[in-house]
Amino acid sequence: MDLNLHLVRYLVAVADEGHFGRAAERLFVSAPALSQQIRKLERSLGAELLDRTAHPVRPTAAGGLFLAEAREALAAADRAVAAVESYRRELAVSLRIGFMNATGPHLRRLTDRLRREIPSLSVELVELAWSRQASAVREGAVDAAMVRPPVTDLAGLRLDLVHREARIVAVPVTHRLASREAVRLRDLDGEPHLTADDADPAWVRWWACDPRPSGVPVRYGPSVRTLDEMLEAVAGGQGIVITGSFVAEGYRHPEVAFVPVSDVEPCPVSLCTRADDTSTLVAALREAAQPGPSA
Repeated sequence: MDLNLHLVRYLVAVADEGHFGRAAERLFVSAPALSQQIRKLERSLGAELLDRTAHPVRPTAAGGLFLAEAREALAAADRAVAAVESYRRELAVSLRIGFMNATGPHLRRLTDRLRREIPSLSVELVELAWSRQASAVREGAVDAAMVRPPVTDLAGLRLDLVHREARIVAVPVTHRLASREAVRLRDLDGEPHLTADDADPAWVRWWACDPRPSGVPVRYGPSVRTLDEMLEAVAGGQGIVITGSFVAEGYRHPEVAFVPVSDVEPCPVSLCTRADDTSTLVAALREAAQPGPSA
C-alpha cells in the first residue's frame, strides 16, 4: 500500500498530545476531521492504532509498532525535503559585492565568470565609502569587496590579488606637467595634494606617496569626498592628486589631464573576503578573482 505521510503526521500528533482536541488545535483542523483521517489510516492498515477509550489516548500494541517505524519514516522524509530545499537555495544564490568608485573591467570580468559557472547567481553591487572598503566586509554588510591599499586593519580578512593598476597624477590641463608623457615623484614636490578628511590618514599618505623619496614634505590641499569633487578641485587649481589609472579610464573632465607617474609601484586591487568564510559561493568568487594573463 502507499503510505500517506500526511495521515501519519496526524497520528503522531495525537499520540504525542494524548488528546484529539489538543492535537487538532496543533494541526489547525477540527477534532472530528482529525478522528476521521486517523480512521482512514487504520482502515488502510487493517488495524486499530489508537486506544480511544484510554485517558489520555494512547497507541494500541499495533499502533506502538507502527509509530516506532513511522517516526523514522517522517524524519527521513523531512531530511529529503530539507536536502532539496538546500539545493534550491544553492541554485538561487546571491552575493553582495562592495566597490569603491569606478570598478573598471575587472569586477565585470569576475562577475561574468561567476555567472557562467552559476547561471542563477544574483549579484548586488554596493558602492562603499573610502573609509568602509574593508570594514563593510568584516561586519557582514557585504560578502566581499574590491579594495585598494592600504588596508591597515586586516584582522579577520583575506585579500586575493585581482590585478595591478598603474598610478597617475591628475593635474589641471593648464599645469606645467599636463603635456608630459610621464612624471616622476620629484616633479610633484611642493604641489598641494588633495586629501580626504573622512579617510584613514594612512590611506591618504599612501596615495600621496608620503614620505617622498626626495625628503620634501608633502603639502596637503583641500579635502574632498567623492571623485567628482576631486576632479573639480583639480580643475580649479586647488591641488593635484595621485590616483589609480581607473580614474582616467572611467572618468573624464575637460579641464583635467592625467599623467602616468613612472617611479611609484602599481596599485594592487584585491578581492577582500572574510577569512573564515568557507561557503562554496565565496570559494567560487575567490577562484574567479584570480588574475588573468593580462592582469
